[in-house]
This record gives sequence, C-alpha cells and structure tokens, in this order.
Amino acid sequence: MTTVRIHDGNARTAPGADASRQRAQWADVAKGACIILVVLWHVIVKDYLQISWHAGSPVPSAWGTLGEQFLPLRMPLFFTISGVFAANAVNRPWRVLGRSRVAKFLYLYAVWLLIHTAILAAVPDFPTAHGDSVLGLVEQLTITPSNLWYLYALALYFAFAKAVRRAPRPVILAAAAALSVITAAGVLATPGDRGGVYQNLVFFLGGLYFKPYVERWAATATNRRLALTFVVYAAALTVMAVTGGQRWVGVWPAVSVAAVAFGVTAAERVSRWRPVGDALAALGRRTLPIYVIHMPLLALLHGFLVGPMSGLGGDGQALTVAEYPILLTAVVIGLSLAIHRGLLAVRATWLFEVPRRWRPAAPRRT
Repeated sequence: MTTVRIHDGNARTAPGADASRQRAQWADVAKGACIILVVLWHVIVKDYLQISWHAGSPVPSAWGTLGEQFLPLRMPLFFTISGVFAANAVNRPWRVLGRSRVAKFLYLYAVWLLIHTAILAAVPDFPTAHGDSVLGLVEQLTITPSNLWYLYALALYFAFAKAVRRAPRPVILAAAAALSVITAAGVLATPGDRGGVYQNLVFFLGGLYFKPYVERWAATATNRRLALTFVVYAAALTVMAVTGGQRWVGVWPAVSVAAVAFGVTAAERVSRWRPVGDALAALGRRTLPIYVIHMPLLALLHGFLVGPMSGLGGDGQALTVAEYPILLTAVVIGLSLAIHRGLLAVRATWLFEVPRRWRPAAPRRT
C-alpha cells in the first residue's frame, strides 16, 4: 500500500504548509481507519464466526452484520486515496513507473504470496483460499489473485492508467464503471479475489482523474457535511438491505460512491481530533506491513484459539462474545507491526521493498 509522506511545515514561513499537511493527514487517517476495518472484517469472518458460540447470544450475528456495512467503504476508499496520490507517478516515464510501482507491487505480491501459501498450508482449516498445488499457486500468481489482491490490483491499475493516459478520460472512466457494475451484479465470474480487482478500478481512476476535487472535498469538509454524508450512506445501506438489492445493476457501486464521500469527509474531521487523528494517521503510514502480515498471523492465532474459545462454558463465552473481535483485531495489528519491526531489525527489508541490487540503475545525467 502506498504511503503518504507527511512533512511538518512552518506556518510562519510557509503559509500553505499547514493546509498541505492537513490534506496528507486526512488521507493517512482514512488509510489507518481502512486497514483497521480490513483486519476487523477478516477477524470476524475467518475466526470469530468460525467459533462455536453456544451462549445463545445474538452478538455474533450482529458483529457479522456490522462488518458487512463497511464492505462498500473499505476498499473503494483505499483505492480512491491510492488514485489521488498516483498522479505524479503515472506522469513519469514508463521505465520509472515500471520500476517504482508496477514491478514493486508485483514483487511484493509474489513474495508474500509464497509466504502466505507456506504458512496457510500449516492451518488447512483456516477459511481462506490458498494454493494447494503448483498449478493453484501459478493461478494465484497470474489470473486469480489471493487475499493479497490489493497489491496485485495496484500493479495492474498503475500500468493501465499509464497505458490509457492519452485516451479520453470520460471513456475510460465509463468503461471502468461498467466493469464495476456488471461485476457487482454477478454477471462476470470472479473466482478468488478477482471481483475486487474488477470492481475497484473505477475508484482508483476516480481518485486519479478527480484528484483536485477529492482534495477540495476534504479541505472544505464540515460537520454538517459529515452528518449529511453519513445519513446518505446509512440510508443507502438500509434500502439495499431491505430490498435485497446488492445484486441490482448499479446499486453496489453507487452505495460505494456514497461511502467514499462519507469516508473522505469523516477522515478530514477526525484528523482534526487529536490524539485520535494522529494515531490513525500513524497507522495509515504503516498499512503495508499490516496488510501483508495480518492474514497468516490470524491463521496461526485461529488455530490456537478456535478450540479453546468454542470449549468455553456459557459464562466464559458471555464475557468474551461482545469484545472478542475488537481485542483480537488490536492484537493482530499490534503483532503485525512488532513482526515488521523485528524483520527490519534483522535487515529483511527485501520483504517490504524491491532489493536495491535488483533495481535498474538510474540513468546518468549528462
């Protein structure tokens, strides 16, 4: 996941520095919130709901329902922000873009796919897809991405955006929107996580093409707009749930657009609320290690926890059923960051960036 750099400015000497910092701050806040929601969703569906909760509580189904409400928000907002900060990279020459973005994300995807495959093989009952044969691994490396599909998608999106940069933007955006619409409607087969790749291209391009408008939307955010966008998003979710219209043509992408509008507004408002905003922004600058580490870590924790948690008595489960997803999400994120620090300490930087010796030499200036 791309990282937004924040540089503290001096308002006295640089009048626009604070506004620039605030724009970067809201983006990192949004990314921090999104990565929490990603981990929370995986905790809910891949561990929490796999536990045999026999305390007769409606809480597990409530957690599942709550997690579903953020599905139109998490990845569309992530990709919109990635698109906003992709503008400079897409305008660079192919050799620079290929090295700094396309090759980088494909490299990280391949490295971590191998790691995930090895670890997930040790936890075969963990409910996430992984290659159990050479052919399956090759398929995940090429046409059917794994749960690491965000990295896979970013590589494709950067290459696609560069390839069509001279084409009429309305045509490209309309085609990407059509792809999202027909995918969400179930028209296309989407094995693995291919559906996420198809559905979110339009949000990446939207962030790329409408960068000034997205930044202005954030810069002019108000509490009134926050309330309004929340009501619109909540109403859209309610209507979609009541009518069962998730698969209706155009409904899911439209709800996701409402979610992104709310997400950008909320991120800007929260960025002004310290220390919460600063904490989320700090997390947003470390999304890559959390993203690549959390799934195999969760799989190992699941192997240790599912049996004991299912075997707890009624009183024990009653005490843990409500807060379990929050606690485990915090543990997974904390351990992911600790593992990342440990890997950097032993100089395993090649797990998070392309090794320097593999990078093409920069052209000499004449």
